[in-house]
Amino acid sequence: MKLHDSVPSGVHVVTAYGADYVAVNGVRYGDSIVLLPERVIAWGGRTFAALTAQDFAFLRTLEAEIVLLGTGARQRFPHPRLTAALTQLGGSGLEVMDAQAACRTYNILVAEARKVAAAILFQ
Repeated sequence: MKLHDSVPSGVHVVTAYGADYVAVNGVRYGDSIVLLPERVIAWGGRTFAALTAQDFAFLRTLEAEIVLLGTGARQRFPHPRLTAALTQLGGSGLEVMDAQAACRTYNILVAEARKVAAAILFQ
């Protein structure tokens, strides 16, 4: 699905997505990524089943107000012991949803100039 939104220029936004890819500013990614308004980070083939506490500790270093976790084709919730490194002691808020909902929500939050990160998984 192609997306068109009104966002500030120079910001990374999701321009299209499908079951096995996301396009950011027209560039297609077929592997897991972390998307921020100012950059795209390759997330090394992460899958939902292989997520670790260290992955969530890394997401905390991004200092986003909110982290969107897109868990592939369906919404799946990671165990709280994994996410504790991100959310404890005033860390980032975490919202878990399927990958396509995470893409749409990311674009809305970016348009509102929110400090957001979207971790998009495909498996």
